[in-house]
Amino acid sequence: MPDSGLDAATTGRRVGVLVVGLGGAVASTAAAGIEMLRAGSNDMAGLPLAQIGVSGIAQYRNLHFAGWDLHGENLNDAVREHRVLERDQADLVAPALSAMTPWPAVGSVDFCRNVDGANKFAAGSHREAVNRIREDIRNHREKTGIDSLVMINLASVERWPDMASPALRTTEGFERGLDSSDPVISPAMLYAYAAIAEGVPYGNFTPSLAADIPALTAMAERENVPVAGKDGKTGQTFIKTVLAPAFRSRSLFVEGWFSTNILGNRDGLALNNPDSLQSKLNTKGSVLDDILGYKVEDHLVDIRYYKPRGDNKEAWDNIDVEGFLGQKMQIKINFLCRDSILAAPLVLDLALF
Repeated sequence: MPDSGLDAATTGRRVGVLVVGLGGAVASTAAAGIEMLRAGSNDMAGLPLAQIGVSGIAQYRNLHFAGWDLHGENLNDAVREHRVLERDQADLVAPALSAMTPWPAVGSVDFCRNVDGANKFAAGSHREAVNRIREDIRNHREKTGIDSLVMINLASVERWPDMASPALRTTEGFERGLDSSDPVISPAMLYAYAAIAEGVPYGNFTPSLAADIPALTAMAERENVPVAGKDGKTGQTFIKTVLAPAFRSRSLFVEGWFSTNILGNRDGLALNNPDSLQSKLNTKGSVLDDILGYKVEDHLVDIRYYKPRGDNKEAWDNIDVEGFLGQKMQIKINFLCRDSILAAPLVLDLALF
């Protein structure tokens, strides 16, 4: 039967969700949603797996959040800062969220220039950093008694490093890079390495390079640890993945696709840096070409940080297509969405699997 979310939270398999970026809008919204289910809500809207009976997976109410963030505020304060939830919803889960405080995190302004915080530990080397992360994982497992853990990367978008670097090509090279604190290794990679080393499945919900570099993919295969994900498609790219198959099935040739969107949350602030923005554009561009089976020559994407909008993202798309007898047509879309409301349910479902 589909999980109604109403079964006793003390029964069944518990899953610990270790989030990189726990204090962000998406993570705090996801944690708040679980606490609302525990408080008695049966609203499962937006949760794709809620209507599908899958044997063996945990129930939503048995997801337990912890993790790291450069901002040390508890999740109640984070929820009120991000203003995704309604006031009465935030009040309902305030006691539970107040007890969730992010652990000190690894951060690098070199990889993510626009996002920094005081809640970070100073590691003398990359090796020391991963040892600290691994210690956090082991301590959490011992303290809670939760054996089933999964790590989800929801941190701000990092710039992409040089993929040709030897430290990223092989596991042995990565190990040497940890010992020498090779600057090509990013915080996202340190967390992914620590998860794999501890046997914890890892999901990347960001465009940042992490477990998908050859060195860590090989390590995950060797250790038989599941790794998945590359930039959750929740807003404008979600719309593209819906429309592109339809255009292909109807043999409508896409001549051009111009996309622009504005958002004012912490993710938008990170993307206000050109290097972080390019990481995002790298993943947005490839998905359309992969679905259509050809390269869209005029596929333009523009993302702007606009603080007044907060988590309320707005996206505009202009699509030029060519149909029967070479006739030209246009499709225009204006999508007013809630960034974290679309992303958080996918994070929960990713953690369940």
